[in-house]
Amino acid sequence: MTLLQFVHAIVAFQALLTAATVPRLTDLHPRVTYQNITNQTTCDREQYTYQELAGYGSVVSNARDKYGDTLGGYGSAIALDRKAWKKTENGSYTGVLWAVPDRGWNTEGTVNYQNRIHKFAVILTPKPNATLANPSGPNLQFDYQDTVLFTGPDGTPTTGLDADILGSITYPGFPILPVATYSGDGFGSSGAGGKRIAIDSEGLALDRDGSFWVSDEYGPYIYKFSPTGKMTLAIMPPDAYIPHRNGSVSFSADSPSIYDPNEAIIPADTTTGRDNNQGFEGLTVSSDGKTLYTLLQSALDQEGGPSNPYRRQARLLEYDVSSSTAKITAEYVVTLPLWTDPTSKTSKATKVAAQSEIHSLGNDQFLILARDSGAGHGQSSSLSIYRHADIFDVSTSSSATDIVSASNDAVNGSIASSTGVLKENIQAAAYCSFLDFNVNSQLGRFGMHNGGAQDQYLLNEKWESLALVPVDGKEGKDGEWFLFSLSDNDFITQDGHLNFGMYPYKDASGYNLDNQALVFRVQLPTNASPS
Repeated sequence: MTLLQFVHAIVAFQALLTAATVPRLTDLHPRVTYQNITNQTTCDREQYTYQELAGYGSVVSNARDKYGDTLGGYGSAIALDRKAWKKTENGSYTGVLWAVPDRGWNTEGTVNYQNRIHKFAVILTPKPNATLANPSGPNLQFDYQDTVLFTGPDGTPTTGLDADILGSITYPGFPILPVATYSGDGFGSSGAGGKRIAIDSEGLALDRDGSFWVSDEYGPYIYKFSPTGKMTLAIMPPDAYIPHRNGSVSFSADSPSIYDPNEAIIPADTTTGRDNNQGFEGLTVSSDGKTLYTLLQSALDQEGGPSNPYRRQARLLEYDVSSSTAKITAEYVVTLPLWTDPTSKTSKATKVAAQSEIHSLGNDQFLILARDSGAGHGQSSSLSIYRHADIFDVSTSSSATDIVSASNDAVNGSIASSTGVLKENIQAAAYCSFLDFNVNSQLGRFGMHNGGAQDQYLLNEKWESLALVPVDGKEGKDGEWFLFSLSDNDFITQDGHLNFGMYPYKDASGYNLDNQALVFRVQLPTNASPS
């Protein structure tokens, strides 16, 4: 038996044990109406069931939007319009999916990419009879519809370029904002240069008025954009989150531009606040649209952020957004899971599964997408060890501590040691393992796989989005839901175009990474109220 076969056997055995676990008698909702069960878990007396993989689809790596640019890494964040989700007479489903790419192609340096949001029509045709012996082809179709470009309050385009090491930009009624000063056209060619608000968009939630909430990693901030893409609000988090270098606010993520790759950011790592590229990765809104939640990808610098395995304590902020201003109503800590990297030395093998997205389930429970890195299509390793949609709980019964305080939220305010140990008076959210993306007995029903050959059927590395829609096509009162997740392909293609089609590129990896999508069928407690 090869090492790869041995690892697969262990994973399959663990999944079998988990699926066979008997629910506790205290479960409030222990029923399962759908016969297939891949895994079950109980979190704060509520039972959750991963029934099966229900769908797969993809979009080719060189697909372009209406502005001539590569559609790119729009798996960074998604939202499904619940009002548009319908079940048809023939048993298929139709809907509208919004998707946000991050800062543009950046594997060789950041570029002056204008942030945006894409709109797709989707069709899901269930294939419940798909098996390993008789797998289904893709049954999730994407039809590109539109793109909305994002601008600042004055109409100036935003940019994915790294923020300046010092300085910011201001507008009436707004806090200081990260700014990128660029030369030429921001892609390495001639131009007038300029300044733009720097955004690395990573989270998305739909507002009931048709606006878009977008969280970013540079600030880390939360922005609200109108239906036409104009910034109307910016939420600056407490001072403890704001990155500092040399005693000053410093929004740079040490991500030099493609036209100045040798720019030196000193020091490279921020000393307090969000760590480089570890900002507000997760964003979700309550089902009534009145409460917004955002979660750091991993711990703040002063709480273990710069290094593995200490960056486990990720902070969650809760905002009341029922009025024209946003107000913090609570703050919690989520202790992220650990995984063991078989490709690393034993002394460095224990790592944090940083989170890539959250999704509100109501009742102060959330889905969280926690995963490893460096494994998947186009990576040096094909075998992912930890790629989960788990659950965390900050309800009163979980005893999670509300950590809002002047001291915790001040510059260098800390709720954990530099090695990630929580202070004694702080209780983290309850955390429950749930849905494993990597179960090959499910992936194989659609011809996909984790581990093995580097081909188009191997799962991509970066799964960064979650969205729920009801199986009944209505309100989901029976607890049956489809969970969508899309991958971020980092704009990796050999036929790429940016700058409104005028900047062709080929990624140095040599790969073409299609945007992949998975749809899981899950059962939630009947009192759940997903956004």
